[in-house]
Amino acid sequence: MKKIQTNRAPQAIGPYSQGMVVNNLFFSSGQIPLKPNGELVQGNVDEQTHQVFANLKAVLQEAGASFDTVIKTTVFIKNMDDFAEINDVYSEYFPNHQPARSCVEVARLPKDVLVEIEVIALIK
Repeated sequence: MKKIQTNRAPQAIGPYSQGMVVNNLFFSSGQIPLKPNGELVQGNVDEQTHQVFANLKAVLQEAGASFDTVIKTTVFIKNMDDFAEINDVYSEYFPNHQPARSCVEVARLPKDVLVEIEVIALIK
C-alpha cells in the first residue's frame, strides 16, 4: 500500500490520508470544496463541485491516475434538489468516459459543504 499526499489538494482534516494505492487501484478519500490552502469555497453548488473536481484531479495525478481511469465514483450531496446542477458539472469532467456511480443525499457533510465526492481509479 502507498499513501497519497499532495500539496495541490487540501490536507486531510482528520486521521486519514488523501488516498491510498493498493496494487493498481487508487482509492481517494472524499473530497470537499476546500482549496489547497484549506480555505472553504463558500459559493453555490456549482462552484463547490468544481473545487471538489480540482481536488480530485490533484490526488488522481499524484497517484498516477486520471479522470479517464476512474472506474467508480460516490457522490454525497446535502440536497437532492441540487442533483441536476451537480450532474451538469460532473459531466464536464466525465464527458465521454462514464464510470459507475452512486449518489446519495446525506443529512450533513463535513464543514456543512454542499457536496463531497470520492473515486476509485486504475493506475495508468
